[in-house]
Amino acid sequence: MAVAFTFPGQGSQAVGMGKDLADAFPEARRIFQEVDDALGESLSKLIWEGPEETLTLTANAQPALMAVSLAAIRALESRGFSLKDKVTYVAGHSLGEYSALAAAGFVSVADAARLLRIRGNAMQAAVPAGEGAMAAIIGLEQADVEAACAEAAQGAGPGAGKDSVCQIANDNGGGQLVISGTKAAVELAARLCTEKGAKRALMLQVSAPFHSALMAPAANVMREALAGVTKNVPVVPVVSNVSVTPSIDPDEIARRLVEQITGRVRWRETVEWFGANGITTLYEIGAGKVLSGLARRINRDIVTASVGSAADVEAALAALG
Repeated sequence: MAVAFTFPGQGSQAVGMGKDLADAFPEARRIFQEVDDALGESLSKLIWEGPEETLTLTANAQPALMAVSLAAIRALESRGFSLKDKVTYVAGHSLGEYSALAAAGFVSVADAARLLRIRGNAMQAAVPAGEGAMAAIIGLEQADVEAACAEAAQGAGPGAGKDSVCQIANDNGGGQLVISGTKAAVELAARLCTEKGAKRALMLQVSAPFHSALMAPAANVMREALAGVTKNVPVVPVVSNVSVTPSIDPDEIARRLVEQITGRVRWRETVEWFGANGITTLYEIGAGKVLSGLARRINRDIVTASVGSAADVEAALAALG
């Protein structure tokens, strides 16, 4: 059994996540305290008690999801589990890549929390509210979606073709693509996708046009932030969102994290890459089961499991040996 660990991204958050782990494992509880100390506030109270609308804010959701993922890792390690010995690769969906890297020792948990707070704030501040948008496109070939995005960027009103942006932000697999950019262009592209035969074209309730060229100011912020933290060689190679290649080189990893801000999350290709490179089992580490569901739609031959509770930890330990 060849194993990869995957780490969820924004959208998997839920009030109460990780509390079961913190109650069952002192090592997991210490992770939440470490994140609280790094941020200078009780993020753990928000994670466990809400309110949901505050937890969902990008600047909170990103470090919160990382904290839950790392709590699950520490719970496993407290029982003798070794990431280096048992896992071949790690990867994460968007912000989940930071969780993967913290789990593999590329950065400390405290630095990961601070980086994700900076990342969340920078992504939110990059585009004025109401100027950007994202939409989920279901059941349409990637080439058709790309064509719709290109057409929309050229035909979305004043400034089209110069100031308009519309691009694929997430290739999640299972026939699901997410587009991102300026509001008028994304709305037009969604209509064009429907005309081209998409099963659904759904505008998303998001606070900014993530993973688009409009996020360039946030990429600059993250380049500076990453330069200021200690970076180590990870104990397990991380498969990058933007390159779908594994690396243990700290400088390359940092460059990919900057590129990720404006680049496409290539999750379908990542799962396909795992299958083509001998991975038979994917564990989703942290909150929710979104990535497990996507993986099953992308490659039915890969076994999936999630580790987000104390019971999950016990089951994973039994399976991993």
